[in-house]
Amino acid sequence: MTGSVRKVVTGAPWEEVFGYSRAVELPHGTVLVSGCTSVVDGAIADGGPYEQAVNSFRVAFDALRQLGLGAEHVVRTRMYLTHARDVDEVGRAHKELFDAVRPAATMVIVSGLVDPRLVVEVEVEAYREDRGEAS
Repeated sequence: MTGSVRKVVTGAPWEEVFGYSRAVELPHGTVLVSGCTSVVDGAIADGGPYEQAVNSFRVAFDALRQLGLGAEHVVRTRMYLTHARDVDEVGRAHKELFDAVRPAATMVIVSGLVDPRLVVEVEVEAYREDRGEAS
């Protein structure tokens, strides 16, 4: 698959409406995962900021798995929160999921997400080392 871009489409509600892929793998091995929220089977999963963060990262992990990757391949995360009061809970979720991996990370407070019930959205970047020089 040298030189080609691979895309993951999961059927999430906004992918078709807005015309995007859940994840895109570039030929050199970088994988970009689109913003993920706590939407499971088309519905917003119950829970506060911690649970939403965990669910959001699980959506990203599902996309990575479709490309044969896991959390250990993650090199960067971005977390978008609608409230500064949620920093500790989202940070706790991030630590539990990535403490052994230690990716570069960014956490930003935003004015809102696509649905007011959502308080966390995450993006993930991963890297497939075995494709780096061989491609």
